[in-house]
Amino acid sequence: MKKMKTLLKENSGQGAAEYILLFGGVIVIALLALTIYRSYMETSDRSLKAKDDIIDVRNTILDNRTHV
Repeated sequence: MKKMKTLLKENSGQGAAEYILLFGGVIVIALLALTIYRSYMETSDRSLKAKDDIIDVRNTILDNRTHV
């Protein structure tokens, strides 16, 4: 009976279990984000190139400066 009481009060594995649950939650969120990102990239109308994006941003900034 005494061993049963000490076993019920034992909580040395609680921290590890919490870390496992936290890590599992992070993995689920990351997989969900990757799935959404992949479907977004597959349905994108045009190819995404950093060089083109930088040129577009620069042109937009220059256009906004001339209109002010």
